[in-house]
Amino acid sequence: MDPLLPLMQRRSVPSRLLTEPGPTPAQCQALLEAAIRVPDHGKLAPWRFITIEGQARHVLGERLVARALALDPAAPSAAIEKDRARFSFAPLIIAVVGVPVEGHKVPVVEQLLSGGAVCFALLQAAQTMGFGAQWLTGWAAYDRVILADLGLAEHEQLLGFIHIGTAKEAAPERLRPALADKLSAWTP
Repeated sequence: MDPLLPLMQRRSVPSRLLTEPGPTPAQCQALLEAAIRVPDHGKLAPWRFITIEGQARHVLGERLVARALALDPAAPSAAIEKDRARFSFAPLIIAVVGVPVEGHKVPVVEQLLSGGAVCFALLQAAQTMGFGAQWLTGWAAYDRVILADLGLAEHEQLLGFIHIGTAKEAAPERLRPALADKLSAWTP
């Protein structure tokens, strides 16, 4: 087998196409163990995880609805229903939280990039285990009220909600950029 095949076949499965079964507790543990093996300049581990599953997914959806209506009482009903259902499809959502260490010699941007690598590693690990997954943010990932409700401190950032479950159908392929359009060689 081509060793790059799993990477070349990686696709995001839209969260609305994810359903039960999700990872077992042991599989979730394995996913997270794999995900923390990312580059981490300074060995700071500047990230942490919050699992959202079961009824908590629906409670979070209702909290999104309440917050959306507090921000805009005239919000369209379609937007409200989208927020209500946002976390209801995948049986497991792992919130990856960036916990940068301020004032360290490793720049914050490098610490956040390490957290981004954790998000991608979760996607890869989920696909390798036979699950579908999607990395999402959305407005809730940047709303300090929602973030505080999830237990994030002021200095923490939500890097992504990783939705994981069984794909109802094959993940769609999307147009990828031509490598030649993205590649250059530096010559002095």
